[in-house]
Amino acid sequence: MNFTLKQLRYVEAAGRLGSIAKAAGELAISQSSITAAIDSLEAGLKYDLFVRTPAKGIQATPAGADALGMIRNFLEQARQFESEFQSIGGDASGLVRIACYATAAPALLPEILRDSAEKFPAMSVQLLEGNMEAIAGFLDDGKADLAFTYPKVLHSGHDFVPLFRPPPFALISADDPMSQQSSVTIPELAEKPMVLLDLPLTRDYFFGMFEQNGCKPNIAHTTRSAEIARALVSGGFGFTILNIRPQPLQDPNVRYRAVPIAGDLEVQWLGIATVSQVRRPKIVQTFIDNCCALREEGAFESLIISAPSGPNPQKIGD
Repeated sequence: MNFTLKQLRYVEAAGRLGSIAKAAGELAISQSSITAAIDSLEAGLKYDLFVRTPAKGIQATPAGADALGMIRNFLEQARQFESEFQSIGGDASGLVRIACYATAAPALLPEILRDSAEKFPAMSVQLLEGNMEAIAGFLDDGKADLAFTYPKVLHSGHDFVPLFRPPPFALISADDPMSQQSSVTIPELAEKPMVLLDLPLTRDYFFGMFEQNGCKPNIAHTTRSAEIARALVSGGFGFTILNIRPQPLQDPNVRYRAVPIAGDLEVQWLGIATVSQVRRPKIVQTFIDNCCALREEGAFESLIISAPSGPNPQKIGD
């Protein structure tokens, strides 16, 4: 039986997406090329990989599901071989597939990627974003080499390298007198309307902070977007809670202040998660090692909102 890596990639994409049309769109090729790859592989195997249902796409047969698992493993090994082969000359090169918790990505990734691009110009990056549950899934499904996330979503099949430990803070409209305080407490915040960042596990973490202090949050608005939460705070619709310093804003009309939360609060490490006992391509390990070097240089300290030394809160966006 003869097949090519290109054919296997076409078949894998079709099986993963459950659609020949979606696979063609992802790979930027014609649907007929995907169909031809499936037909050729099925002819060589002498069994069907997929059941084709009009208007519903394709679904793997039981034998096809087993074959797709083998194809994915083979393609991953081929990718690692290609990366190792390219690095023989001494330069770290190849693709690093990075998953990142969506609310952390805008502040965390630019510095890391800029530094890596300067040091390893032959490295390319593929980014995936999602909530904490999705990030863990990207690792387990083999879609990401590493993930920037929190350890609470990980299991025994993951390794974790801590980078920094950002405490939660309140983002409060600059028009609210509370924003002038050097710190606030959870009971004080419970008296104010809250814009809840309503993401899996994140929501439970916030609720736990209030329950620990014997109170409940006054939820006025919910959103799954940290950007929308910040916009609502700036508009005076309530406060929100974050733990990574937002990037400076250019719009002078967007005004809020970050105020540390006083008290005994659970503070999670943010770091790099990988799948345990998996031999990583050289470029992936090089990227991880560089992130650890940035940690030792204090590159992530600017993302932390800590208790101020003076009487005024830290200002962002005004």
